[in-house]
Amino acid sequence: MTARWSGPAFGLVAAMLVAGSAAAQRLDPRLERLDSSARPIVAALVDSARAAALPTEPLVQRALEGATKRAPAERIVAAVRRLALDLGHARDALGPTASPTELGAAAAALRAGAPPATLTELRRIRRESLTVPLAVLTDLVGSGVPVDSAAAAVLSLAAKARDADLVEFRRAVERDIALGAPPASATATAAAVAAAAVQVNAGARQQRPGRP
Repeated sequence: MTARWSGPAFGLVAAMLVAGSAAAQRLDPRLERLDSSARPIVAALVDSARAAALPTEPLVQRALEGATKRAPAERIVAAVRRLALDLGHARDALGPTASPTELGAAAAALRAGAPPATLTELRRIRRESLTVPLAVLTDLVGSGVPVDSAAAAVLSLAAKARDADLVEFRRAVERDIALGAPPASATATAAAVAAAAVQVNAGARQQRPGRP
């Protein structure tokens, strides 16, 4: 997923503000593009994320995005710090086994306004990867769907729906909104249709053992 510079998130805590020589020694060569005042702080944030077993590539990409847009050093540092913090909150919600892609998607969902409890419930009810459900949730909110409506719909589908079902559900919502339906109503209608389709497909698969 591609994060917009204007709505950033992903960061760690406290001690990440100070750049140490160890971080400088492990500096990602790509960070050489940063201003000399931002570079050591971003390097420290990346190093702290690595030590905490959080994904570091999103942090590097966020910093490079700021550099490409010639953002001031303080804005780059603030954006990277927020992103690191959101990654940490995402892991708190999803648990230590969450994959880097799940954490990235969860951080985006948190920035969109999804409550941590929604992420935790998703982890509880879905055995498959949470990357697509979280991305769908974020996209729905970005399309104007209230957070509570988007969360309720995704949670209602997540246990049994495949990734492809969830993507089609999101498309249906966006299509209905484009045709003039209120976002919350479009979401509820599309969720009901998707749930019925998932039920039918699940029944068909049970009648054809050995077929995916």
